[in-house]
Amino acid sequence: MSKSRTLTPFLWFDSEAEEAAEFYVSAFGDGQVGSLTHYTAESAGMAGRPEGSVMTAGFEVAGQGFVALNGGPLFSFTPALSFFVNCSGEEEARALFDRLSEGGTALMPFDRYPFSPAYGWVADRFGVTWQINSVPRADKLAPCLLFVGNQCGRAEEAMNLYMSLFPQSRLESIDRYAAGEGPDAEGTVRHAVFSLGGQEVRIMDSAHDHRFTFTEAISLQVLCDTQAGIDRLWDGLAEGGDPEAQRCGWLKDRFGVSWQIVPRVLSTMLGDADRGKASRVTDAFLQMKKFDIATLERAFEGR
Repeated sequence: MSKSRTLTPFLWFDSEAEEAAEFYVSAFGDGQVGSLTHYTAESAGMAGRPEGSVMTAGFEVAGQGFVALNGGPLFSFTPALSFFVNCSGEEEARALFDRLSEGGTALMPFDRYPFSPAYGWVADRFGVTWQINSVPRADKLAPCLLFVGNQCGRAEEAMNLYMSLFPQSRLESIDRYAAGEGPDAEGTVRHAVFSLGGQEVRIMDSAHDHRFTFTEAISLQVLCDTQAGIDRLWDGLAEGGDPEAQRCGWLKDRFGVSWQIVPRVLSTMLGDADRGKASRVTDAFLQMKKFDIATLERAFEGR
């Protein structure tokens, strides 16, 4: 049983969500594919997907829950948001790197580095990127944000914003670029580890000529129990972000990172046996940017 996580990575695929979930569970060997949801007439029309086809596939690996979505060919995965995996040792790390490399591309070969006795960075056959490390930690898997291009140098600003919005957050370690380590500016973040609500997250700056940035292909979903919780996170993350990217609980923050701020009760409403209730809730939230729990409850109850 995995511990409760603050963040749930949400992966946007064209039509491979179920295949990808099964591949990751097989590769890690310690997880499971969970529930599937299917497109209703309403959501299929909205997304341009076949009614009755798989919409999402939940899965868990390394104690971390994920959601994979079949959303069509709108977004592409990039190394700007990867997943850092802390293995029990070199043997496990090597095996996982090799498995994830099948049909994929090594971004950094599996080898010894100054920061790790055994490490590799790979884009798997779906384009999702993984940093495989042989040094174990309490959190086996952590999202890793890489700030490049126009966002380079803002990693610390982003980290401080996120920690201010999530309770039980703290900085664990920070390693900065020194003078003469160009193209990165002195004092910017080579690598930092922090926690949000007790969950490990990693963050880096890189001034090298990377031809990618953050995209909506990976968003970080946060479930909230109250409207006050939704308001605090939405308002803090949306400030300075792209208002055109705000819809149905999704937002893009000032750094280009995508988030979903979602009431925990929504999944219960949408899974109700009374499909009329679920349909009314769907119609209601499709009109929203920030979720409003009271409005969803009224729709659910038919008021």
